[in-house]
Amino acid sequence: MQLILKQTVENLGEEGDVVKVKPGYGRNYLMPQGMAIAASKGNLAQLEIEKVAIEARKKQQREEAEALAQKLEACTLTIEKRVGEENKLYGSVTSSDLADKLAEQGIVVDRRKIVLDEPIKTACETTVTVKVGYQVTAKLKVTIIPKAE
Repeated sequence: MQLILKQTVENLGEEGDVVKVKPGYGRNYLMPQGMAIAASKGNLAQLEIEKVAIEARKKQQREEAEALAQKLEACTLTIEKRVGEENKLYGSVTSSDLADKLAEQGIVVDRRKIVLDEPIKTACETTVTVKVGYQVTAKLKVTIIPKAE
């Protein structure tokens, strides 16, 4: 089944791409969610007319993603947590904690875009990858320090 993507779908394609997918995925997920339309002759003709606007929109979104990546690269998060023996945290620092801390600084990032292999469980200095979008990633510096009691 061929579809025209109305928005960027991760691991499938960008807005305006004509993609081939399995019929069930197209009919039951992409089309009802408004992410794609059928690739009929009329829709393909309409796509050709809208190509310039789509390219301009994608360029603007890519520039916004790169600007956000630069903000994240310049940012350093410092989180205070209670620490036990051998610098082990009581609890852990998760992607939700990092997203909340970024929101306090005025940078809104979805927690699912913050890539942590596993939660941070020790007081340390580490680098975390953030998927900003449009194949743009940023390295965020995170410092976990012991909480003064």
